Amino acid sequence: MKKKLKSILLMGLALSVLTSFTGCGEKETVEKDVLDAPASSKTRIITDAVGREVEIPVDVETIICLGSGAPRLAAYLQAMDMVVGSEAYLSEGVNIRRDYNPIHREDLLKLPVVGEGGGSGQNNGFSEEIILVSPDVIIAGFDYEAAEELQAQTGIPVVSVRHSTGLSPESFYKAMRVFGEVIKKEDRAEEILSYMDTMLSDLTARTENVPEEEKLRAYAGAVTFNGRRGFSGTYSKFGIFDALHAKNVAEDAAIEGFYEADLEKIMTWDPQVIFLDPGNLDLVTKEYQDHPEYFENLRAVKEGQVYTMPSFNNAGTNFTYAFLNAYHAGKILYPEEFQDVNLEEKAEEIFMKFLGVNLYEEMVAGGLYYGTIQLGE
Repeated sequence: MKKKLKSILLMGLALSVLTSFTGCGEKETVEKDVLDAPASSKTRIITDAVGREVEIPVDVETIICLGSGAPRLAAYLQAMDMVVGSEAYLSEGVNIRRDYNPIHREDLLKLPVVGEGGGSGQNNGFSEEIILVSPDVIIAGFDYEAAEELQAQTGIPVVSVRHSTGLSPESFYKAMRVFGEVIKKEDRAEEILSYMDTMLSDLTARTENVPEEEKLRAYAGAVTFNGRRGFSGTYSKFGIFDALHAKNVAEDAAIEGFYEADLEKIMTWDPQVIFLDPGNLDLVTKEYQDHPEYFENLRAVKEGQVYTMPSFNNAGTNFTYAFLNAYHAGKILYPEEFQDVNLEEKAEEIFMKFLGVNLYEEMVAGGLYYGTIQLGE
């Protein structure tokens, strides 16, 4: 807004000077040149992650990031110094379930609150506060309609970077590239995406030739998806297992993503290894206390093959946690193929590449740890 006002004042000044010219023909020619200056010289059009064409300044200097994934992408792109507004959820304390939060929370708290925060995809921006802050562009993890709505409310370009969750969805690659294009950090976006491709290739190379009959049957339960879930909360088409070519007993051709599995079916599937989100262990412990006989008859429980797998979804996907989970699961499901992997060293590598800070100790201290689980204790 300030820049627009400045431009208008400058143009007015230019025109007033022009009117003092005595040569009528010269005056009309210069005035026409000023008024006909193409808008494209100061703006550009980009296509955002949900297919909207958005006109933004050629040079974007300030942004706010709202909703699912947007602040996280800013952190991955090393663009937090461009952010001029924050989200209300930050007042709730450090949230280790969002990987960027412990690193940037204190600086973000110093900024005006311009949105609620969260992963719904709906418009949770505070339009009046946004207008006062007047960023060049709003980067939002909003769906099409929500992005259109906020842009109409504020008069400020809204670029959606909404993407699906998972280990490495195509939509995330698109969102990163869109964000990078807006702030002219395309090289950084490609650096992160290339690193992700390298890890995916590594996971594939380690596991793609393992015979099916040698693979352990695995189940991921108590996952976090739109809230905390008990033992039966699981995934079909689970990105972690897919990257590892693992045998997911909960795989269902008719289901993509989260669903509640039938407890008797889980018993029938007879998983040899079970992974549970440590953040939801209180829910599973309660289920165990209510029905100890069920859990004690599960093969993985009887054989001590129950492990943690920290949640990697919270207002979008923490790709740091997701890849770390994949290497953790790989060491358990394919011990020979992953015997050279030191999980703490891999964690440091991943965190430094994405965020520039090793968060492994904070992650573990916050309850997102890797290890075995003894149900009922």
